[in-house]
Amino acid sequence: MHPAPEFDVVINGGGPVGMGLAIELGQRGVRVCVIELYPEPQPVPKGQNLTQRTAEHFRAWGCEAELRAAHPLPKDAGIGGMTLYRTLLSEHALDWFNRAAVGEYYFGKNARVPQYKSEAVLRARAAALDTVILRYGWQGTRLSQAEDGVRLTITNTKMAQTEEVRGAYLVGTDGSRSMVREGAGISETRAEHDRLMALLVFNSTELHTLLNRHPGKAIYKVLHPDLQGYWTFFGRVDHGKSWFFHAPVPMGTTADNFDFRAFLHRAVGQEFEFEQTYLGFWNLRIALADRYRKGRVFIAGDAAHSHPPYGGYGINTGLEDARNLGWKLSATLQGWGGAGLLDSYTAERRPVFASTARDFIERYIEKDRKFLKEFNPDKDAAVFDRAWAESQSDTWDVDQFEPNYEGSPIVPGSSGTPSALGHHSFLARPGHLLPPPGPGGDHSIGDLLGPDLTLLAADTACLAAFSDAAGSLGVPLTTVVLPADWKTAYGTDRILLRPDRFVAWDGAEDLPPADIIAASLGGANAPVTAHTRGGK
Repeated sequence: MHPAPEFDVVINGGGPVGMGLAIELGQRGVRVCVIELYPEPQPVPKGQNLTQRTAEHFRAWGCEAELRAAHPLPKDAGIGGMTLYRTLLSEHALDWFNRAAVGEYYFGKNARVPQYKSEAVLRARAAALDTVILRYGWQGTRLSQAEDGVRLTITNTKMAQTEEVRGAYLVGTDGSRSMVREGAGISETRAEHDRLMALLVFNSTELHTLLNRHPGKAIYKVLHPDLQGYWTFFGRVDHGKSWFFHAPVPMGTTADNFDFRAFLHRAVGQEFEFEQTYLGFWNLRIALADRYRKGRVFIAGDAAHSHPPYGGYGINTGLEDARNLGWKLSATLQGWGGAGLLDSYTAERRPVFASTARDFIERYIEKDRKFLKEFNPDKDAAVFDRAWAESQSDTWDVDQFEPNYEGSPIVPGSSGTPSALGHHSFLARPGHLLPPPGPGGDHSIGDLLGPDLTLLAADTACLAAFSDAAGSLGVPLTTVVLPADWKTAYGTDRILLRPDRFVAWDGAEDLPPADIIAASLGGANAPVTAHTRGGK
């Protein structure tokens, strides 16, 4: 039997997902220890394309304003995308990946912030919480678990020290080569694409001038027939100055045996002045853990799923993992989560990533490969132009990317399978995020929602019945009076929300309140007082 755990949750890996999870837990009074090797965020520009949903996470974690201030852009900078043919300066250019198109369905605005800057914001917020202990300079090297807890051996190589940290639960947010995943014996399935990719970071004001032809753009996908659907990809880092570029390169390429200056000039379409600041390599593959939990050990972020940076899904998916797992661990530790609640983490999050990989990332590759094989402006310019305009929609991806938990074991009365593929709606739908109440709807509803379960209802008798049921089950519940216009927008007068703001119940299943609450938590118990807030 293990000694009593020092912490409720130990997190190995203090990148954005680990820090987000620490904040989610720490704000709920959970004792957390984060183990992170690097004292400062690593200055590699990745994870920049933040969705509206990610902005909502930062708001829930009390640091959205700090996120906006971390990487201010000029007013006319814009964060949209372009698709181009053959070269970055091609005349064949179309708008692409306009995430702002779905902004009205969320309570936050999308943003463009380099990961090392958003990570700094999360580190500062986590450090402000008394419940969170941050151990920089350390990394987990071995784990063991028993029925009552987990031990993590941590090492500080600079100090030549080894210690042991004990927790009731351990979460690995330690990247695609996760020690926690391997140490727990969690297998993963890989889809290899047999492509070596290079990431080049460089400074160039001249390239900024050349791209003034496309105002308001920050990311540029370039399709070349020779690359068979794989991209060369450019993105702004510090607006007007620095850039990243990643592209397939021949297997066996190194910094010494390949002319990256000439390669970058060919990809752009002309020579220009630049200063290289970073060069790295990675293998293009999609990897998905076969489960996200083994006993008291969990994985999240790249430790659970990794993929090429096509569409900016990585950091956003990882932060949603943190939000989903955080409230479930908290509910379990505090006694009001049911026996099936922690297993629902895998049941909900794993299918969503599988869908992201299949329906979006691999769809990109196959769709572009087919187009490049069939159409060529040198053979028939008119046919190419028509097909080009039809094939490169600027909104399909953002319109259809709507992660949801339909069919989840803790979404009563829903059917189907959790998926990233869906459609946006202002209706309150079980398994889907609750949007603002209609186009241009009153966002004040967001300030009324509780940190745990929230019931919105027009009928005071319903509010009272749920409040009594929650009290008897020991489940924390906030109740909100639903005004008539919100009821009309949502298409129902009864909505039960989970702590992550997904709809657990929309009133369609007319069951006893205690049964609905228990089903939404996998079973429940422990004494907490319910409370009520007024409507608007």
